[in-house]
Amino acid sequence: MLGPAMFRGIVSVAKLQLALLPRLQLATKFPTFLRRLFTAAGIGLLIGGGAYASTVDEATFCGWLFSATKLVNPFFALLDPEAAHRLAVTAAARGWVPVEKRPDPAILEIEVWGRRFSNPVGLAAGFDKNAEAVEGLLGLGFGFVEVGSVTPVPQEGNPEPRIFRLSNEGAIINRCGFNSEGIVAVAKRLGAQHGKRKLETSSSTSLSGDDVVQGGKAGPGILGVNLGKNKSSEDAASDYVQGVHTLSQYADYLVINISSPNTPGLRQLQGRKQLKDLVKKVQAARDEMQWAEDGPPPLIVKIAPDLSKQDIEDIAAVALALRVDGLIISNTTIQRPEAVKGNPVAEETGGLSGKPLLSLSTDILKDMYILTKGKIPLIGCGGISSGEDAYKKIRAGATLVQLYTTFAYGGHALIPTIKAELAECLEKDGFKSIYEAVGVDCR
Repeated sequence: MLGPAMFRGIVSVAKLQLALLPRLQLATKFPTFLRRLFTAAGIGLLIGGGAYASTVDEATFCGWLFSATKLVNPFFALLDPEAAHRLAVTAAARGWVPVEKRPDPAILEIEVWGRRFSNPVGLAAGFDKNAEAVEGLLGLGFGFVEVGSVTPVPQEGNPEPRIFRLSNEGAIINRCGFNSEGIVAVAKRLGAQHGKRKLETSSSTSLSGDDVVQGGKAGPGILGVNLGKNKSSEDAASDYVQGVHTLSQYADYLVINISSPNTPGLRQLQGRKQLKDLVKKVQAARDEMQWAEDGPPPLIVKIAPDLSKQDIEDIAAVALALRVDGLIISNTTIQRPEAVKGNPVAEETGGLSGKPLLSLSTDILKDMYILTKGKIPLIGCGGISSGEDAYKKIRAGATLVQLYTTFAYGGHALIPTIKAELAECLEKDGFKSIYEAVGVDCR
């Protein structure tokens, strides 16, 4: 029988498909017969999906719905990269995306910072910069979603075009430059979403017998908030402190982003003295606030992959000395690996993300795990395009992993695939949990 949830799922995919049509007409010289075919496909999906859903259980239908979203991926590729990105965020914000109803494999559950993640696969910052689509993105089945980077004062970022696809290499170059609506707009949005999610799922966040919180502050799914500084700011610490004071009440963890290559001088904050001074000030700002029983949100530092051996050692030393709660490794790279050098787009200025970043970011992840002796939770980010890639990050020392570029290319159907592949990798090697696999390649 076609239940309300199934019907909404079919409608959401059909809406997304039909919503693409006017944008395609504006962005491309799209033949009339193809526009008609696209419209017919949307209507056909609605009718055919309804017929299919009436004969299957919800879990089976959920799998079909995620697979059906692959139909729209080629049309996103026809749009300008930034236009495609805006449409994807709008779709998630309006609920035009499937909702994952199937439970995650038990082997993927992991506890970090006193909270239980249903799976370790998260969406990195940069996709939902202004916290427009938290509920929709968490509903896709991510274990956690990170919004931002958020700057204190609204800023437009760098001039467009500023996002460039290297499709054959599975990579993207961006020089967005922290385009943000600012902390006031994001705080209003997060406040409204926080209240709604907490009201709807209040029973799911209660403490269990072992005092581990199930999910985030506002219900299932963990929310991270990534903080940035304004381009014109002369006091970086003040910018991050403003972010903490305004947004930390909604965050399950906070990120100090000092590693974007697109804000002049930002990466200089990764120096030993600069990092130490910055982290101390941000920690103090967080700790002086009033907190409920679950305490303040963990404070994470996001670093670049373009670091010398001495840089990595200095960051590890500061992280251990100041008891930083975690590190994200890594942001985009200004290097151009051999895999992309033949592509003329590679000459564009900006940070490179995607498949070519996998090896570089994983090597630094491994070094950092060894230097910190496994005492600090690490989030592996950069180049993940499969469950096997996520597994490599975990074996190299990551407790959690994040992706973004591969999500931009692969769409919603990629999420359950990566989780299933990761679970298979763990089971194949005889691990009973993620904990057992973290850092095994460093021992």
